[in-house]
Amino acid sequence: MRKSIFFLVAFTALFIFQRCNNDIDLYADHKDITIVYCILDYSDDTTWIKITRAFSGPGDILQLAQNPDSSNYPTRLNVVLAGHKPGNDLPEIVFDTMTITNKRPGDSVFYFPDQLMYFAKVKLDEDATYHLNIEVNKKVVESETPLVKSFGIVRPRNTIDFTMDGHIDWNSAKNGKRYEVTYVFNYRELLPGSSDTTHKKVFYYVGNKLSLNTNGGEDMSQNYSGDAFYSRLNDELEKIPNVQRWAGNVDVSVSGGSQVLQNYLQINSAEGNLLEEVPLYTNITNGVGILASRHTTTRSVRLSNLSQQKLVNEYDLGFKLPIK
Repeated sequence: MRKSIFFLVAFTALFIFQRCNNDIDLYADHKDITIVYCILDYSDDTTWIKITRAFSGPGDILQLAQNPDSSNYPTRLNVVLAGHKPGNDLPEIVFDTMTITNKRPGDSVFYFPDQLMYFAKVKLDEDATYHLNIEVNKKVVESETPLVKSFGIVRPRNTIDFTMDGHIDWNSAKNGKRYEVTYVFNYRELLPGSSDTTHKKVFYYVGNKLSLNTNGGEDMSQNYSGDAFYSRLNDELEKIPNVQRWAGNVDVSVSGGSQVLQNYLQINSAEGNLLEEVPLYTNITNGVGILASRHTTTRSVRLSNLSQQKLVNEYDLGFKLPIK
């Protein structure tokens, strides 16, 4: 949930900043521009939506951004998510508001740590298409998206080997287009003089791939570097004399994002010259932003015996082989 909220805040900040800099003339006419960011995932128990408004004013725009009243609406909006399946309309989901406090200094140019979010604690239906409806004064802001469906990781199965380069394989999901591959190395640590073992982890981003289409069932693969695994641990872990560490499982994750999410990321990462303005991508009617979907599949596997032996014998990080 923490990562989901972070991305909501980060992407919304980008939308607001872009509008504040490029569309000043619109605000002279007091035109209300609603900004919406939401990524749906049927496996989440809570759905979050970030809704703000564009703003301008006299003086330094960055100073205005520090005031929550600049970008938040003064009253709670009527926000409804409605699911539709062939021949079946699902019950409407009504959103409430919550103030979260996990935004840190430097995350964006906007106010922190409080962030006003819209949320609903309800599980979504994997097979439904969802329509978002937001009533803002006398206008209706809306969008629609299908959900990225479930998919499976094919390889690794039970163990992962980092003594050589390898690859992570999966089958693409229905409605999925962009796939990001990561793994988390879990380990236990016992500091000298302590009797308490703590559980820790190291995150590694492997890479991303695009499927040929969004039909699902495509065989996909992402290569990984075995040397990069050990280099990451050597850089991340503190060299503590007499520390004892034991390797745990490796959680391999593949996150599939919808076509809308890929379009947004592609446009906003495009490189151009200083005279070119980055186009604004949106699939929100009567507003700007995106309503997209994603789903993450994770498989927990063991670190191979050879990989553990290399970690113990070739790196001075305090790792021990498990006692059999």
